[in-house]
Amino acid sequence: MSKEITKVQFEGYTYIEGGVCAAKGFKASGTYCGIKKSDIPDGNESPFKSKNDIGMVLSDTVCSAAAVYTQNKVKGAPITVTKDNLLKSGGKARAIIVNSKNANTCNADGEQKARRMCELTAQALGIRPEEVIVASTGVIGQVLPIEPIEKAVPILVKELSYDGNEQAATAIMTTDTVKKEIAVEFEINGIKYHLGGMGKGSGMIHPNMATTLNFYTTDCNISSDALQAALDDIIKITYNCLSVDGDQSTNDMVCVLANGAAGGDEIKRSTAEFEVFKKALYIAMMNITKMLAKDGEGATKLLECHVTGAPDVENAIIIAKSVIRSPLVKCAMYGADANCGRIMCAMGYADTETDVTKADVYYISRAGKILVCENGLGLQFDEDLALAILKEEDITIFVDLHMGSAEAKAWGCDLTYDYVKINGDYRS
Repeated sequence: MSKEITKVQFEGYTYIEGGVCAAKGFKASGTYCGIKKSDIPDGNESPFKSKNDIGMVLSDTVCSAAAVYTQNKVKGAPITVTKDNLLKSGGKARAIIVNSKNANTCNADGEQKARRMCELTAQALGIRPEEVIVASTGVIGQVLPIEPIEKAVPILVKELSYDGNEQAATAIMTTDTVKKEIAVEFEINGIKYHLGGMGKGSGMIHPNMATTLNFYTTDCNISSDALQAALDDIIKITYNCLSVDGDQSTNDMVCVLANGAAGGDEIKRSTAEFEVFKKALYIAMMNITKMLAKDGEGATKLLECHVTGAPDVENAIIIAKSVIRSPLVKCAMYGADANCGRIMCAMGYADTETDVTKADVYYISRAGKILVCENGLGLQFDEDLALAILKEEDITIFVDLHMGSAEAKAWGCDLTYDYVKINGDYRS
């Protein structure tokens, strides 16, 4: 299937190219160092011409930084080191170094290796180690070889470019089939600002935080505290509403860097300017969330559950997430089976006191819209139309609870035979 998503248009915000380099003053690079198996036949070109497996992002100046991390009790060493670095630096950072294929998790020397990655980066760039965000993704429980990284860092620094976003975006891919990038331009008080980012993730994705690495940059002038507040708010309605397979990773990280390169007054919390910034962050993160869902391991369909008529947003989120992460719902969507009972079942065991027994359920896609459940009761419906709707690549499960005005969305994908094949030999 096509991995492109339909980008929703928002007034006052324009989609642009550039990903993590779209904001002023940010460079990026990526290269192959040997953590992944080379796809170049022996005896041919240099291995550094193979698939990227390590990337770097650098700001021209020190940035305000904010981050959120996995809620798994088992955390990758890079998570521990990044949290410590941001604490030491007072929420400031200048660079990101990230590798794929090896998660550097559950290793006795994990923190030592993660700190060494920061030291190598800092030495090569002439900055402090605590100004470096470090991240890793890939196989858990395998020792991370540091020697290839030592050789790669000088290459990454040499190849840093204001147009290097694609090289970095491909460097963080594991079982991803496509790179995931987004950027938007918007205006505050007559000044044009930019916010862009990149993400990775295909399997082991589940709330809360999804199993992904995601890095965003902006040229807005905003403090670390305000940036963290914005990220905490937006994460709840984007990444925390994403589920592919029910497994929460050990290395999840979303971080945002703001260097203020576009100028303007500092954006303060609880202001109109802050809300404009938060919406830009939402647009970027929502689009990457959908990209992650659509590129789920073995997926053939992007699923969105849109719950409306809820008594409050919290209940709407809980119900939407319960539907989107149900294995039986995912299987039904794969088979284009319009079984509304699976939707009602998933809503019924959601951890909420909301009465879902009077809900209406619709299936919606480019092929049309059909009501399959009304007031909690299954209906007779046009099976041919339902089949056509559910054969599309992008499907919305629309639920109206008739209990209020709140709404929320969650995203996921279908569950296929290929998911089992991919994860049956993940280490190979």
